[in-house]
Amino acid sequence: MAHLKGATRQIKDLARLVSNSGVQSKAIAHPVDSRLLEIARHKVVSAARRCGIALKQTYAQEGKTLRRKAGGYAHAKQFKRLRTTVKRQRTILGVVMREVQRKQDADRAAAAAGGAPANEPSSPKALSDLTTLMERAERIRTQQRHTKNKLYALHAPEVECISKGKARNPYEFGVKVSLAVTHKQGLMVGARSFPGNPYDGHVLSAQLEQTTNLLQDTGRWPKQVIVDLGYRGVDADNPGVQIIHRGKHKSLSDHEKRLLKRRQAIEPLIGHTKADHRMDRCWLQGAIGDALHALSCAAGYNIRWLLRAITRLGLGGLFCAFIAVVMCALSTLHAMLVGPQALRPHRLPSSKPRPGPRSSMSVAAG
Repeated sequence: MAHLKGATRQIKDLARLVSNSGVQSKAIAHPVDSRLLEIARHKVVSAARRCGIALKQTYAQEGKTLRRKAGGYAHAKQFKRLRTTVKRQRTILGVVMREVQRKQDADRAAAAAGGAPANEPSSPKALSDLTTLMERAERIRTQQRHTKNKLYALHAPEVECISKGKARNPYEFGVKVSLAVTHKQGLMVGARSFPGNPYDGHVLSAQLEQTTNLLQDTGRWPKQVIVDLGYRGVDADNPGVQIIHRGKHKSLSDHEKRLLKRRQAIEPLIGHTKADHRMDRCWLQGAIGDALHALSCAAGYNIRWLLRAITRLGLGGLFCAFIAVVMCALSTLHAMLVGPQALRPHRLPSSKPRPGPRSSMSVAAG
């Protein structure tokens, strides 16, 4: 009966949540102008070769030298020499891109006139890859310090620069992720990525929608959300949900003020999700990869939360029996998928040494 009451209490806890947002960093190197320009030049040259375009000059040696000089000047804080070096890198990238563009235009003109183009790509994908790289390289070449929507990585154009006000890490490069956990137990019931670096309060409705969908089998839905001051002014966007934050302190009841004291309980959970479940660095590609990675990290946190609960409640024997049943079912399923070959027992090696081949001398002696 006590376990039943505890389970009922935990189900009721699903209606009261704590929500906050963080940054899920992308697996990219720190974006520096000189590095981005050199990588763009190298990628454009490689893509042009795959398309059969022969360049008069690739600036490979000069680009490598300029990259090394830029790193040295930045370390020595010789910013005037650094600006001169980066300007030369932009120049040679523009030279390479214009030559590639001229030869592409000549090939199109020859094809329109009914002749054979001078450069034949190795595959249609090579031509589309070159077009994509040319567009991204042009963005890198023309972007300046105060340019909006900068490109921070050639292979990950969805990366954004997000500043959360941390002294140890002023700028993070990735995507904003919103998490929702239960107020008392700390179970994660929502994890969603939001491209575009939106305002925290504008993502709350979408986060509650995901949480409602995930909790639909329990018969519960969010009724109270405890948040920080970044979620002010969004009560009209979330009807039926009471939003509690410090800005309403004068109008809160004593019970709501006690609930507000656990607002900061989500902060260490975000830290554990990053440090223990790899949300600090996303290796999956694209915006879909960011969303899947956030969900996977939250699921990993919940699995570890469940294991701790099993240990705390003394249900280790029941859990081991459950794992044994699952492993048996998985092995049976694997045998069914692989076929009858998997059901055959493997032949154990014999303990007797196998006789080796007879030498020519022993054959002659025989």
